[in-house]
Amino acid sequence: MKKKIILTIFAVAAAVFAILAVRDYLREKNAGQELAELRDQVKTETTVTPEPTKEPEKVQEEAEEEKEPEEEVQEEKEPVEIPIDFEQLQAMNPDIYAWITIPNTEVDYPILQSQSGDDDYYIHRGIDKEYDFAGCIYTQATYNKRTFTDRNTVIYGHSMKNGSMFHSIKNFASKEFFDNNKEITIYKPDAILHYTVFAAYLTDDTHILATYDMNDDEVFEQYLDWIRIQDGDMDNIDENIEVTKDDKIITLSTCYDADSEMRYLVQAVLTEVEE
Repeated sequence: MKKKIILTIFAVAAAVFAILAVRDYLREKNAGQELAELRDQVKTETTVTPEPTKEPEKVQEEAEEEKEPEEEVQEEKEPVEIPIDFEQLQAMNPDIYAWITIPNTEVDYPILQSQSGDDDYYIHRGIDKEYDFAGCIYTQATYNKRTFTDRNTVIYGHSMKNGSMFHSIKNFASKEFFDNNKEITIYKPDAILHYTVFAAYLTDDTHILATYDMNDDEVFEQYLDWIRIQDGDMDNIDENIEVTKDDKIITLSTCYDADSEMRYLVQAVLTEVEE
């Protein structure tokens, strides 16, 4: 009788493990699918229309006209064209406030920030606010404004095994990839922010913004000095890119697969703003 009970317990346990394994497999396989579909809906291609070729006679006439002095006319600068439909995104969820793109990676996602008081609201919620293990790419309202004007804006994302979310930022652990992929672009409803990657490294799960007072010049400079001495096997630092207390940086943070208490960080400095 005991043997039969033990066998039944083992059978039930095996069935439970099998169900959990299938659940985890499907969860990983489908991670980020909803956001990938959203990307196709809200991203538009920006194109530049070439000016028509001018006939020689017309060019000559214009050259002669340019000789005559004229008062300079101040042309109004056209606002930058944003290739993201933020109106549609914010109608879906007003917590969506930016979009991040990193060439040659899978990173091409909206950035969210909850105003609910729960900084990690989107750690396991999708853009519809329903449970989603993969969560969203997000920042924390306690520590960062939505303007990217803080000295260090930390952006969080899961590392999903199917390559989605922030899994592919670990490509920067390769020296070749790090040296040849420096650009990160963040789109806002009214501006495009261009960042240059200067550091990528493995570290512990210390909460950066809760630990360092980035508003203190000396503390921020000490933090930048600490970044520059990272020299592990997965660490890459570009010593040719100068980052000072007057700069604004972003930090992309994701889990390291082999150790839940480790984080892989990619950091970039703001180099250009298009408005």
